[in-house]
Amino acid sequence: MPLPEPSIRKHVHTRAIDYRGYERKDGLWDIEAHLTDTKTYKFTNKWRGEMEVGEPLHQMLLRVTVDEDFRIRDIVAVTENSPFEMCPNIAPKYKSLIGIKMGPGWRRAIRKRVGGTQGCTHLTELLFPMATVAMQTIWPLIKKPKHKTERKKKSSQERPMILDTCHAWASDSPIVKENSPQYYTANRNIKE
Repeated sequence: MPLPEPSIRKHVHTRAIDYRGYERKDGLWDIEAHLTDTKTYKFTNKWRGEMEVGEPLHQMLLRVTVDEDFRIRDIVAVTENSPFEMCPNIAPKYKSLIGIKMGPGWRRAIRKRVGGTQGCTHLTELLFPMATVAMQTIWPLIKKPKHKTERKKKSSQERPMILDTCHAWASDSPIVKENSPQYYTANRNIKE
């Protein structure tokens, strides 16, 4: 269902965000994010001078490398365009995320290490959806035969990270009953 017809309006700002997941030959996974902010009008930036229509005010990139357990093995943060000269200086701080695991507490761990003045608002915000992008990238492929043996042993013992993260994956939903029956709780009480 599309959005309802809007009021008369004028387009002034675009934030474009792109996420991509990659399987590496070394058994690790890269999740990349790219953010760009542009305006539909010319304006002056104190540091950069005259900004043309469509010229990126913000342009940030992240590459998070994770293993099959969703643990961060490496991270690279880059600020290509920013409104202030000092903005790119914080990028190395994102290496402090190496070692944390995507899953429960993910956003809290990010805020603790690179939240507020310890990071860049835009780079930090790019991290939040990375866990779900990683899941969409990795899970379908680790079920294939070349990845299956070791993962199958682990998955039969560990509670899947996706449980209770949304309405469909509530532990008492029919989706869990079908896909992870050993974790199905059968006590669904939905208030409509």
